[in-house]
Amino acid sequence: MEHVVTSEQSRRQDADYSGDLGPIMDRAGFAVAREAAAMGAGYGTRVVVLAGVGNNGGDGYVAARHLARRGALVTVAALGAARTGLAAAAEAQWRRSGGRVVAIDAALPADLIIDAVFGVGFRGELPPGVAAWGGRNVPTIAVDVASGLDGTTGQAAPGTPVADRTVALSHYKTGHFFADGPEVSGSLTLAGLGLPAAEPTLLLCEAADAPRPKRSSDAHKWSAGSVAVVGGSSGMAGAAVLAAKAALRFGAGAVATFVPAELAVELDAAHPEIMTHGVGDGASFASVDSRQVAGLTERFDTLVIGPGLGGEVAGFVSQLLAAVPQPVVLDADGLNAVTADNLAARSAETVITPHAGEFRRLTGEPAGYDAATDLAVATGATVLVKGPATVIAHGGAPPWLVTAGGPELATVGTGDVLAGMIGALLARGLDAATATRSAAFWHGEAGAAVAAASSVTAELLAEEVRRFAFETVVG
Repeated sequence: MEHVVTSEQSRRQDADYSGDLGPIMDRAGFAVAREAAAMGAGYGTRVVVLAGVGNNGGDGYVAARHLARRGALVTVAALGAARTGLAAAAEAQWRRSGGRVVAIDAALPADLIIDAVFGVGFRGELPPGVAAWGGRNVPTIAVDVASGLDGTTGQAAPGTPVADRTVALSHYKTGHFFADGPEVSGSLTLAGLGLPAAEPTLLLCEAADAPRPKRSSDAHKWSAGSVAVVGGSSGMAGAAVLAAKAALRFGAGAVATFVPAELAVELDAAHPEIMTHGVGDGASFASVDSRQVAGLTERFDTLVIGPGLGGEVAGFVSQLLAAVPQPVVLDADGLNAVTADNLAARSAETVITPHAGEFRRLTGEPAGYDAATDLAVATGATVLVKGPATVIAHGGAPPWLVTAGGPELATVGTGDVLAGMIGALLARGLDAATATRSAAFWHGEAGAAVAAASSVTAELLAEEVRRFAFETVVG
């Protein structure tokens, strides 16, 4: 778990530190130089350090000094004379060592650029001399935050130099993960500088934060966790099957689909590992009695409601939510059929998994970590907001951020797989917040594993998740 902070929290962390910040700047500059060396900066490499007038520029001067000792040909292109005491001391030490300083708008050849102009201090527009470096096709390292990127919102100003790597100092920043942040920041490296931990806005989920319960030696299929998937309709039956397969392969002992009666025979024959129950008398849930489904699912530990459910089901879903006492994962069409009041009325654990459009329909607001927290507090639900960075809010605690996986998961059906995985972990005994966080993390890891070998499809993903169902990953 790593803390993710806003720009203001980062500035406050520095301001509140009562010790000597000089060694902190030395560590920051050394961490940047080490990353530059890993990118090939060494004897004879032409390195240009873009240095601002604040402490971010001071970090750049320190990095320049370390790289020059390695034999790199380093020039500092400065926005102006350093204005803070720490940065001025770093600049003076660089100059005393014979280091070269030129204006930031100088035309210089470079094999590597280190962007140490603004960091979290950027506001407004980029000076032309900085923006000009954004058009150079040269490997670039950003110090803490790319210059021109808002470290809180992730919005990038025109001309922001795009980094191949960013060395985040002390903490990751929220802006690294949202809006333009991922494209502008490149790969992220965290440099721990020895400052006391700041209060987080978000918590970054790592493998240690994503548990998967063990099975007891005397487990049987019903004690290992059972999941009922309520979904499927004409043309969309596959969504329910994907969720069910994912639940089964992610460690649930018994999984059943509850689908419209006209679909049941075909699905039962095609997927013998999944129990199939036909409900109603047609090919949709529009006329299905929710009391019938509630009674049939009584034996199951967890319900996943929504994959492929179809339209005109608002009455069915709201009544089913009110009738069942088990934890519920509400996804896709199921989520589109309810209101926040329906969610708040439940006493059992509820997980919802909206993407940005579904979130706006439910709340009237754009998706974001603050809005997700507000919805979680208002409804008592665990709220997972899908996106390039997945946000999971529960109560008023700092939301979790899951960055595992990538754009390969932007494929039809992968959300159904995630819903099944959450259902499996709920059935296996995890609380809603932990189950949701853990499933999202391993869903991303499974997606990355599939992408390393082929294009990602939901069927391949649903198969791959079996490797991550328990603490020991299998081949």
